[in-house]
Amino acid sequence: MTKKYKVLFLCRENSARSIMAEALLRELAGHRFEAFSAGPEPALRVHPFAVAQLRPGVSDLGVLCPKSWLEFTGEWAPRMDLVIALDESVAASHTPVFPGDPELAAWHLADPLADDVCDPERIRLFEKVFWQIVRQLSAFIEAPQDALPARTTPVRGARTRAPASLPNV
Repeated sequence: MTKKYKVLFLCRENSARSIMAEALLRELAGHRFEAFSAGPEPALRVHPFAVAQLRPGVSDLGVLCPKSWLEFTGEWAPRMDLVIALDESVAASHTPVFPGDPELAAWHLADPLADDVCDPERIRLFEKVFWQIVRQLSAFIEAPQDALPARTTPVRGARTRAPASLPNV
């Protein structure tokens, strides 16, 4: 049996970008990856515009909900292979220590929930970010098996470097 890679997507409120990334990775390559998402300030619900982007192609929207990244930091938490920050507020220097010392990567995407964005523009920004995530995930999924994190024991110093073979925005 092939090991499924555990991937945790992070964004501040865990209601839009990270939720879309989690749902899309699960839908596109759930046979190879276990996808999770979280944030330091989780919202009360998934943003309706994120749900609207996902609804046409994602089969199980009911499992999506904002979570605190603290759910992934204790001894009981699943051991991630890779943690991907989707905005600068959750970059490596701001994240807690995750068990298993996973690799860290950054895909900085525009924040569709920014205060200075009006609703008609917000809808277009959600669509743009959705397709950016699709492209990033497509490249990630197509990466050779040996380019993905495969270690089962922690490597000291790994928290500060992003895997060279994974795409960055």
